[in-house]
Amino acid sequence: MTSKQRAYLKGLAMTMDPILQIGKSSLTPELTQSVNEALDARELIKIHVLKNCVDDGKILAQTLAERTRSQVVQVIGRMIVLYKPAKEEKDRKIVLP
Repeated sequence: MTSKQRAYLKGLAMTMDPILQIGKSSLTPELTQSVNEALDARELIKIHVLKNCVDDGKILAQTLAERTRSQVVQVIGRMIVLYKPAKEEKDRKIVLP
């Protein structure tokens, strides 16, 4: 992913609300499945890491990206933005520059 594409996705993510939260149980198989389903439906998602989660946000983002075969767009504080393009060209909602 180029820096121009990453900047475009960051701009789109600025107006989004987080759709998932990571709490004290950290990464569970259920959470990973929810993230994967959300990425299949939306392509770009924002995740909030709650204060009671002791794990580092960057490590959580990298682990989620590996498990869901997505890309980390950005990690700012306790917010994670992930992107996974749709498998079919016609199903893509986000077209990268």
